[in-house]
Amino acid sequence: QVQLVESGGGLVQAGGSLRLSCVASGSIFNLNTMGWYRQAPGKRRDMVATITKGGNTNYAASEKGRFTISRDNAKNTVYLQMNDLKPEDTAVYYCNAWTGRSGIIGVIEVWGQGTLVTVSS
Repeated sequence: QVQLVESGGGLVQAGGSLRLSCVASGSIFNLNTMGWYRQAPGKRRDMVATITKGGNTNYAASEKGRFTISRDNAKNTVYLQMNDLKPEDTAVYYCNAWTGRSGIIGVIEVWGQGTLVTVSS
């Protein structure tokens, strides 16, 4: 089993900042690309940012310049620094990871349970 646990969500005023964290644990082997997705009420889940094990990043166009994704491979942790938050950033933010598992062939995709970010105007 591989688990992802997010933290750092909450209520913030427009223009404020939040830092999300996601820790991967369990029978991890070769944790590869990790990322953040978000889902607003009534909308689909969209990619916010991803980062490979080597540090290559990819951002959704609307978040580029305001959000920064980073990771600590030694801690199996990915972060999302969110600055200049806007009410339209309100959503549940989900951590995502692609990983192998110890003793098992193949790669799986894992999702966290989500953390709510609410931005008030």
